[in-house]
Amino acid sequence: MDKSVGLLALGAIVGALLVGGGAAAQTLRASHQFPGGKGDVRDDMVQMIAREAKAANVGIDVQVYPGASLFKPNDQWDALVNGQLDISLFPLDYASGKVPAFSATLMPGLIGGNERAKRINKSAFMTDMRKIIADAGVLVLSDAWFAGGMGAKTGCILQPTDLKGIKFRAAGPTFAAMWEAAGANIVTPPSNEIYNAFQTGVVQATDTSLGTFASTRLYEQVKCLTAPGDHALLMM
Repeated sequence: MDKSVGLLALGAIVGALLVGGGAAAQTLRASHQFPGGKGDVRDDMVQMIAREAKAANVGIDVQVYPGASLFKPNDQWDALVNGQLDISLFPLDYASGKVPAFSATLMPGLIGGNERAKRINKSAFMTDMRKIIADAGVLVLSDAWFAGGMGAKTGCILQPTDLKGIKFRAAGPTFAAMWEAAGANIVTPPSNEIYNAFQTGVVQATDTSLGTFASTRLYEQVKCLTAPGDHALLMM
């Protein structure tokens, strides 16, 4: 029986199947929640794996399922661990309902920029995270951090009082706790459903990656984007 392993990209996880020598050609299933073919760098990362596997001519094909078309975002960790999915890319915090320690990767202000992201990737903190991941049978393929900002229909979010009473979709539990303490009403649609949630009034503001703001056209729905600048509050 082939050994199932995974791959994590710090905010993202990828799983793969090891194929033994002489085995028949394998088709690996790759899942992620981000728009396919829209220039989203996270889709590009997974598509790159598929292209390189095909070019290597080693009997491995990777079928990519973007836009949560195979598994819902919060179901991908279990699918990797249980062997139902071979490759995935998603914010590690999305699996914090199963592994609470993963929430530590999305604490407000943990990563303020690219240089700090590079340092933390080599830290004992991430060594411990990778051990938790490996113990579940999942292997880190690549580390990736994506900066995020806050967008709102109500205006720019520049201080805690700007959040009072607004319906806010938070990036994860730690951010939700912070926004709720500032007076926001937390709602929980996944990132691939935020656009519709804005349209229907379910959401008035959100914090998410700049890649999601672009590839899902959230800029069409918000009045103001508070971008991360040199000191990001959110990197995932």
